[in-house]
Order: sequence, then C-alpha cells, then structure tokens
Amino acid sequence: MTDWTDPETFTQALEQAETKEKGNCFEDFEEGQVIEHDPGLTLSRHGNEAWMSQTLNHDPAYWRQGAAEARGFEEPPVHPDYLTAATLGITVEDLSEKGGYFLGRTDVRFPTDAVYTGTELTVESEVVNKASSGSRPNYGIVSWRTRGKDAETGEVLCSYKRTNMIPRREPLETDGGTAEPAEEEDDEPGLPAEFITPDGGYFEDFAEALEDAEGRDAAVAYRHERGRSQDDVTVAYLPLSTLNTAKQHHNLDVMADSPSGDIVTYGDVTRSTALGHARSDERTYREIGFDDEAFHTFVTPGDTVYAFTRVLSVGDDLEDPSSGFRTSSEDDGDVAGTVRFEHIAFNQDDEPVYSGTRTAAIRKRGN
Repeated sequence: MTDWTDPETFTQALEQAETKEKGNCFEDFEEGQVIEHDPGLTLSRHGNEAWMSQTLNHDPAYWRQGAAEARGFEEPPVHPDYLTAATLGITVEDLSEKGGYFLGRTDVRFPTDAVYTGTELTVESEVVNKASSGSRPNYGIVSWRTRGKDAETGEVLCSYKRTNMIPRREPLETDGGTAEPAEEEDDEPGLPAEFITPDGGYFEDFAEALEDAEGRDAAVAYRHERGRSQDDVTVAYLPLSTLNTAKQHHNLDVMADSPSGDIVTYGDVTRSTALGHARSDERTYREIGFDDEAFHTFVTPGDTVYAFTRVLSVGDDLEDPSSGFRTSSEDDGDVAGTVRFEHIAFNQDDEPVYSGTRTAAIRKRGN
C-alpha cells in the first residue's frame, strides 16, 4: 500500500495534483456583467466595535445610546468605515483575490442616514470598464461599481467605484514596444509659505482658518499626533472579519516572495486608522462621501500609521445630490456645515501610504 504521508511520496503527489484555484482572471470579466457576491454578512455590534476600537474611531455617537440619540440616531449605528470595509471585503473572492494592484476608489457614498447592527448586507458589483495595460502584458485593468444593500429591503447602503489591475490567464502578446510612454511632468509648484492650523474642531474653526489663508501664500494643513502600529489584529483579524480573503493579508508563506516580503494591512484598515486620527481633532456630525482614494505603498506588520489633513473648502449646505446624502432633520443645517478635506496617511518613515478627499458634516459651535 502507498503511504501517502511519506514525505517523498507526498511531495510527488503535490507536484502532480491540480490546484483548485480561487478568484477570477481578467478574461472572466465582461463589461455590463453583474456579479452577486455570496455570502453576505450580518453587520454585528461586535464586528462594528472591533473595527472602530482597533482603528481608533471613538466618536461616542457610535458607542453610547444617549450620544447616538443626541445626534439624531435611533441607537449607535454601524460606522461608515466598517460598512465600507465590509462591502469591499465581501467582493474580494470574486473580484480581486487573484492579486494585482489596487488602482483607486472613488464616489464612496452612503445614501441612507444610518445603518444599524443586525442588518444583513448583500453586495453586487457591475463591471463598468475593461482595458488592456500597455506596460504590463500579464495584467488587465478592470473597474467595478459596487453596491452594498440591505438584504430585506434592497435599499443601497454603500456604493463606490474601484479599479484594479487583474492578472490575465494568458499574457497579452506584445512586440516589446507597447509600453505607454511616460508623460513629461511640469515642475510642480512648491509648498505654501505657511501652514495654518484651525483653533478647534468645529465648523467655524475650519471656516475661519480658510478665511485667514485666503489671499495669502498659506494652506490650512496640519498633522495629527496619534499613530497606530500594525499588529496581528489590524493586519489579519480585521480583514478576515469582513470576509476579505485576499492572501496578501493572511498568508505569510505566499507573501514572503512578494514585493512587500510580508503580509500587508488591508487598505481600508489603513484608511480608517488615518481617518480615526483626523476625526479625533474634529466635531464630526455625519460622513457624506469620499473620492479619489489611492494607496501608495505597502503597510506591513510593525509599521505605524499616522495622518495629515488639509482643509479644502467649507459650505453651509448639507444637501449633496451627488452623494444621495439625506439629513435626518430639516434643522441639521443649523447644527452642522460641510467641510471638504484631503487626508494623507503616512508611515514612520514619513512615506505617504494612502490619500483621499472626504466630505463630512462638521458640528457648529454651540450645537
């Protein structure tokens, strides 16, 4: 009888056995295709609080009943960062488990005013674009519009568009001369002469700082003191808890030979950590939307994530037709105003690792 556990025999068996692969290649996607992702995920209080606590998002409205009611919520709701991460995590097996560079995400929106724990989340993605990569014949570029829905009502809870490079099953044949030529870059303008820091975290503080900077060679920009070093919880536990099965976050064996040389932090953990740092210096009322999100380099265990913020604009109108954002009260405009930020996460070597723009409703002083 063959002893299948004999090391030499088993090695031969592994060499002959076919691997049942997970994920899809570039050729498997077609424009207009709609993919229903299975399984869904019930948004639990434990999952929500684990995500918030480990990414330093400590807004009391998401933790305490009284604070939630004072903010106009029925109870502590699901945090938008956890909702976004869960929506994307569910899609990984179907869309990006094969690997490939994350090229960006934009138009992140939350059409409902609040989502509560116990909601069953189902997710679908539509292929909105496919393109060849002139410089990487082993990859193609795919964009999806993803929607996280309430399984009971069908209401859209979170949506975004993201773009990835996806491995091809068969490399594109080239003559070696199809690489896209690099565009000549103009000399970028230098930094402003001075940086202005708002006096506080209320809407008026951001508005006054921008007014102070107007007409001067100045920017309203500042860094946040807190940092969060990456450990087993942030690198492996949090993505797996959102059903993100990408090997980049949990398979040390495979990642040892990768460009990072190690497993890497889920991008939404990096993002949420940076946003948590920023929110700790704000009086956030509601999240409205995110755009132009990009990840610039690897974050690995032991790295520390810090954050830098630039204030771009302010406005009194909380209605945002492009986002579908709905205020909970006609009086919300008296309570808060909108502020548009650019947030940059960076590591202990001062290297940017994430950037994106964010629109949030920020409380007005005295409310």
